[in-house]
Amino acid sequence: MPFREINSKMVEAAVAPGRKMYSQRGAMLAYRGDVSFTPDIRGGQGGLGSMIGRRVANEATPLMTVEGSGTVMFGHGGHHIQVIDLAGDTLYVEADRLLAFDGTLRQGTMFMGSQGGVMGMVRGQVTGQGLFTTTLKGHGSVAVMAHGGVVELPIAPGRPVHVDPQAYVAHHGDVTNKLSTALGWRDMVGRGSGEAFQLELSGDGAVYVQASEEKL
Repeated sequence: MPFREINSKMVEAAVAPGRKMYSQRGAMLAYRGDVSFTPDIRGGQGGLGSMIGRRVANEATPLMTVEGSGTVMFGHGGHHIQVIDLAGDTLYVEADRLLAFDGTLRQGTMFMGSQGGVMGMVRGQVTGQGLFTTTLKGHGSVAVMAHGGVVELPIAPGRPVHVDPQAYVAHHGDVTNKLSTALGWRDMVGRGSGEAFQLELSGDGAVYVQASEEKL
């Protein structure tokens, strides 16, 4: 059920009988056909555990279950939309950046500290990003939101990519993340952007970076 990009801020998706998709509440712009939208109280495909994880992380982004037969147009707040197609791998993305995704994808949560250790926790405390990141795994499409456009940067073995944590949108592949400091602790007072912190992603995959550091 791939998304069709109408323009940089709107996508369209086909909804077929027997297949679900999930969207952020308020993301529907228009639809054609016999399509229903119902609040999802189970936290998507991840079930209750996923929903609790988002609430603990202050990322309780409401989801809607989309079913029926027709086509739906999605967009939200005039944000740029990036479509990401998954072929069995896992996408890591903050819950509030999710616009819509295939119901075939398995949803879960990952504690950033599990990859970044203590510095992963610092990322959440200092930069304003969540300690938990939503995961989507399987075969299907995801539409994510960002400010000012998105660029996909490949991550190759031996060639890590360093990203401003506030410009980070999502990543996928066999990738580990580590937050490092570019300045001493005294120099970091009052700073929360890439001048003080760098999110290092290494392995084999790709990271999506937004043009603006503004948080959704």
